[in-house]
Amino acid sequence: MDAHLRETQKDSQQVYDGDFLKVQRDTVTLPDGKEAVREYIKHPGAVTVLPLFDDGTVLMERQFRYPLGRVFIEFPAGKIDPGEDELACAKRELLEETGYTATDWQHICTIHNAIAYADERLELYVARGLQEGERKLDEGEFLDIYKAPLSELIEQVRTGRITDVKTVIGTFWLEKIVNGQWTPSASSSPAA
Repeated sequence: MDAHLRETQKDSQQVYDGDFLKVQRDTVTLPDGKEAVREYIKHPGAVTVLPLFDDGTVLMERQFRYPLGRVFIEFPAGKIDPGEDELACAKRELLEETGYTATDWQHICTIHNAIAYADERLELYVARGLQEGERKLDEGEFLDIYKAPLSELIEQVRTGRITDVKTVIGTFWLEKIVNGQWTPSASSSPAA
C-alpha cells in the first residue's frame, strides 16, 4: 500500500554499542532508486505510568535530566528489560521510583517519541487503586515525588513548564479519561 514511500535497507552497521543505547548507520535505497544514509538510535523500549489517585490527583516526579541540564516534571517511567513483560515493567518502575503499588492497570497507548532518529516506543498505563509503600530507587537514581491536581498539570503543559513528551501526552490522556471522553481499550489486573 505504501510502497511508493518505503525505504529498503541495503547495508547496516552498528557504529556505537553502549550500555543502554546503540547507534546504527544504515544505507537505504529510496523509493526513487537513489541511496541515502540513515543514522538512528536503537532503544529497548520503555513504559510510562500515569498514577491516578481516587481523589483525582496524580503522582508525579521531578528528576534532573543531564542532556538538557535541568529538572523535569514527569510521570514515573523506565526501560523495559530484555524479555520483560511491559506490564511487569510498569509495576516494577512504579514501585521502584515511588514506592506505590496499584490494584488496577489499564494500557492506554503506544507512543513513538523520536521517530526521525530512534526506534524507541513507550507503553502508557494508567494505574489506580494506589497504595503507598517504600521506594526502591536504582543506584544513582535521584528524584522527588509529589501529588498534583490534574488541572495543575494541564496548566503546566499549557504554559510550557511540562515539556517532556510522555508527560504531555499522558496528561492529555488523563484529562480525557477523567472527563469520561475516552476509555482505554484494554485493561488488566496485576497477578497476585
